[in-house]
Amino acid sequence: MAYHYPTQDAGRRFVTSGRAGAILMLNLIRLRTVAEYAADPDLAPPAPISGREAYDRYVAHTLPFLSESGGGLEMMAAGGNWLVGPDDERWDIVMLVRQKDMATFLAFEQNEAYLAGIGHRTAAAEDTRLLPLTV
Repeated sequence: MAYHYPTQDAGRRFVTSGRAGAILMLNLIRLRTVAEYAADPDLAPPAPISGREAYDRYVAHTLPFLSESGGGLEMMAAGGNWLVGPDDERWDIVMLVRQKDMATFLAFEQNEAYLAGIGHRTAAAEDTRLLPLTV
C-alpha cells in the first residue's frame, strides 16, 4: 500500500498532539521511474519526465513558500536500501524539513499558492512516509 497524504485521524492526532517548539519533518520518498500527472494534467510537462525531475520541480516550487513561512530545508540526500530493515525496501530521497512551530507548519501546508504545485510531488512519488519529530 502506498501513502501520499495523511488520513484524517493521523492529521487530527498530529494537530492535537500538543507539540511545542520547532518541528522537523522526516520525509522518505520512493520515486516513480516516469512521473504520473494523471491527477494534475495542468502541471504536466509537454513530454514525459522522470519522477526525480518532477520531484525537483516540486522542491523548486515549494522552497520559497517554506522560507516565507519561517521554515527551511535542513537536509536533502539520496537514499537507497536499508542497512537495517527490509531488503526489498528503498527510499530514493530523504529530507528533513524544519518549521518553527505547529502554527507555521499548518499555515504553510494550507497556503493555496503552495498547494497549486503539490501535484508535482504526487506525480513524482510512488510512495512516501512523513514522520514529525519534536526538537
